[in-house]
Amino acid sequence: MPEAKENLAEEVIDPRDLVAYQPGSIVSRMLVYTKAGTITVFAFDADEGLSEHTAPYDAVLQVLDGGEALVTIADKEYPMKTGDLIIMPAKIPHAVHAVTRFKMMLTMIHA
Repeated sequence: MPEAKENLAEEVIDPRDLVAYQPGSIVSRMLVYTKAGTITVFAFDADEGLSEHTAPYDAVLQVLDGGEALVTIADKEYPMKTGDLIIMPAKIPHAVHAVTRFKMMLTMIHA
């Protein structure tokens, strides 16, 4: 299992500052990687996305910054904006699309 490159424990951080927007790209930074789960922050440029896939664990997606995202879970679309949070159930197909550029935090719960 890869280890986080730095220890952010006991630090007050703004996760929006941990990743920068890059033209035509998705940038990610893993904050936590343990047997219990992972926390990753992403910055999506407009029209970028993660194609439909499944994960073996529940995941919590929260939009941190920017504009709008479209999350699809089992072919149902959920428009998302800054501050919104959605739980994506394990083993259910889902996808993420940046309507405009945005940042999100993804928490995977390995249980």
